[in-house]
Amino acid sequence: MVKIEWTEEAKFWLKDIHDYIAQDNKRIAKKITKEIYNKVQILATFPQIGYVYPNEDDLEIRILLYGHYRIAYLIKDKNSVSVLGVFHGALDIQRYLK
Repeated sequence: MVKIEWTEEAKFWLKDIHDYIAQDNKRIAKKITKEIYNKVQILATFPQIGYVYPNEDDLEIRILLYGHYRIAYLIKDKNSVSVLGVFHGALDIQRYLK
């Protein structure tokens, strides 16, 4: 099993998603953020499931999709991944993943 770590920035993004949705519906906000968290858990077994995100540093950054959201993560080594952020599909993800 691969260890999954969440960066502080990724935690911030997930909370921001929750808070935004909660303005209209707290129950749905909790449901969506829980489902995003649960989707990330698949990385413990299948860390390479996301598509490769090309980057200048040749890091193994991948994107896992959940609904309108893109979950960016870095495969650090064969035993660990780091969730970098959770982005709405409308955002220009290149601004955040340099």
